[in-house]
Amino acid sequence: RGLGTTLREPGDSNRWRAGLRVGVQAYSHIRRDLLHPRGPDGARPYGELAGEAVLGPFALVSRPAAEPRITDDPEWPGRRDLDLAWRMAEAYLSAQFRYGSVFYGQMDRNWGPVGIEGIGLSDYGYNDPELGFEVGVDAVRLTGLARTLEDARDDNGARIHRYFFAHRLGVRVTDRLRLGLWETTVLAGADREFDGRYRNPLSLLLLANQYGLGADGNVLFGLDAHYRVGKGTTLEAQLGIDDLQYENPAGEDRYPNRWAFTLAAHGPLGSRLAWRSLYTQASSLAFRTLDPFENLTDGGVGLGRNFADMDRLTVTVSLPAGTRWLVTPEITLQRQGEGDINDPFPASPAEAGSIPQLFIGTVERTWRAAVAVSGRQGPLDLRATAGVHHVVNAGHLEGNTDNRFVGRLQATLGLSRGGVIE
Repeated sequence: RGLGTTLREPGDSNRWRAGLRVGVQAYSHIRRDLLHPRGPDGARPYGELAGEAVLGPFALVSRPAAEPRITDDPEWPGRRDLDLAWRMAEAYLSAQFRYGSVFYGQMDRNWGPVGIEGIGLSDYGYNDPELGFEVGVDAVRLTGLARTLEDARDDNGARIHRYFFAHRLGVRVTDRLRLGLWETTVLAGADREFDGRYRNPLSLLLLANQYGLGADGNVLFGLDAHYRVGKGTTLEAQLGIDDLQYENPAGEDRYPNRWAFTLAAHGPLGSRLAWRSLYTQASSLAFRTLDPFENLTDGGVGLGRNFADMDRLTVTVSLPAGTRWLVTPEITLQRQGEGDINDPFPASPAEAGSIPQLFIGTVERTWRAAVAVSGRQGPLDLRATAGVHHVVNAGHLEGNTDNRFVGRLQATLGLSRGGVIE
């Protein structure tokens, strides 16, 4: 009841709100990914401004953040020569109507089960401006997103233009079952434009282009499923297919299949607790292709997943503490091969035939036991996680074992004010 009251939108159709938050970030390593630690530890200040307005069907949101940490983050695409770097955590204009909405700007998005990065589109990297829309009702909904990616350079120094498009059709089959069909694609070329046929939200790019026109572009095809079992447990699944060798599945000169999937479930545990579990896997060559400019990345960072050649099993339990805090113990096992989404793709089927479909080289195994705390009380907002990692074959070195502490914390104090626009 308290959460519902907090999240309930005011009844006024025209309103504004402005806010300020300041605090600190502390971390055992710079990179935000807890299971692939990289960079030094430290503590840095953090602050953000927030402004939003609702004018009838229109919403305007801007949230710039001052975050000195990002200049050392390997996934940060911006300047690294600053003591104080800024980024836009959110900045968008949207319009909501009865049967749809349109959106321009940037915000974090994740297409997939909670607790893991979506296969085709996720919030792993830092967000960029995009144009998007939704059309439909709860029973059937079509979503489309288009974005210009960071340009690249070829060996001759020529500028390579890159573009990204994603679309998804979600259907409520029954009161218990929901299904989704989606595609994402990356286009690239020295003189490439954002071809209209790649921006058609009702076109199946896999059929119309790869098995039709034969046009270039790297297309990832996906399926989602969400099934509610009774009044408690919910089952979720996501599958992304980049390439399947159905004509020569076992030949020595075949390219390994490229795919990823996630299986997840969650539900209540007694009257107050909740549990969640997931298993995910990505093949050794997932998210890359023969043309490196068509890899499913932006600036070398995954548009969906940032790591291939891996699998992961996670189990969590959520325990409410009071009315505003959540404590979440976690146990995870991750196996990570030596395949990297930015490695060169095999130049020929003969070379590819020697590559396993999963786990290249020495497999690094990470056992993680951790606990997370999150919540807000008055002006204080806190998000923290702390865990112990037992890493076998650390750094992909056979027999090398490492035990390490991995943790992150962001604590801020804030104030805000809002009112009605007359």
